[in-house]
Amino acid sequence: MVHIKTENLSYKYPTEESINFPDIKIEETESWLLAGNSGSGKSTLLHLIAGILTPTKGALTIANTLLNDLKPTELDSFRARNIGMIFQKTYFIDALSMYKNLLYFAELSGNKADKEFMNKLFNDLGITNLSHKKPTTLSSGELQRFSIARAMINRPGIILADEPTFSLDDDNCKRFTEIILGICKSYNLTLLVATHDARLKKDFVNTIQLK
Repeated sequence: MVHIKTENLSYKYPTEESINFPDIKIEETESWLLAGNSGSGKSTLLHLIAGILTPTKGALTIANTLLNDLKPTELDSFRARNIGMIFQKTYFIDALSMYKNLLYFAELSGNKADKEFMNKLFNDLGITNLSHKKPTTLSSGELQRFSIARAMINRPGIILADEPTFSLDDDNCKRFTEIILGICKSYNLTLLVATHDARLKKDFVNTIQLK
C-alpha cells in the first residue's frame, strides 16, 4: 500500500515565491530520507504531509486519505491517529518526569495512554532507567530517544522527523539513526526523515533530494 503520495504539490508563503515539490510515492513500512540544503523546503514539505500546512496547489494522500478533503478538525484527528512527529528541538515539560511527559502527550491528543505499550517502547529504546528523570537532567541523545517514544505513543503508522540529529554529536547521531531505523522496522512503520545532515545519507537506501 502507498502510505505517502504527493502530486503537483506546491506551497507559497506570503511575499515569497512558490515552492514546487517533486512527486513522491512512499510505500508502507519504507524508510526515506528527505535531503536538501537549508531553505530548500524540507520542513515545509514535512508540515504539508503532516497536515499542519495546507498546499497552495496539488494533491496529498496519506494512508489512503486525501488530506485536501479534510476540514481542520478532521485533520487534527487524522494526524493524532496516523502520524507521529520528531522535531529538531525536543519540547518536553521540565517540571515533569519523562514518564509523566509521555502520559501527558498521549492524553493531550485525546487518547488514554497505554502504559504497557509505553513501557515496551521504553525498553525497546533503552530508556526505561531514565523514565523517572526530568528533561533537564538528560543528554541530547537521551532526549531524542524519548522523542521517538513520544512520536510512537499513539501507535501511528507514519513517523516524520524534522532535522532530528541537528544537535547531536557523531556518536549520538549514529546511535539515533540506528535506533530510529530499527524501531520503525520492528513496528512496521513508514519513516520520512528531513535533514541537511550529510551523516545520515549512507544509512538510507531511498532519498528525495530537494534543490
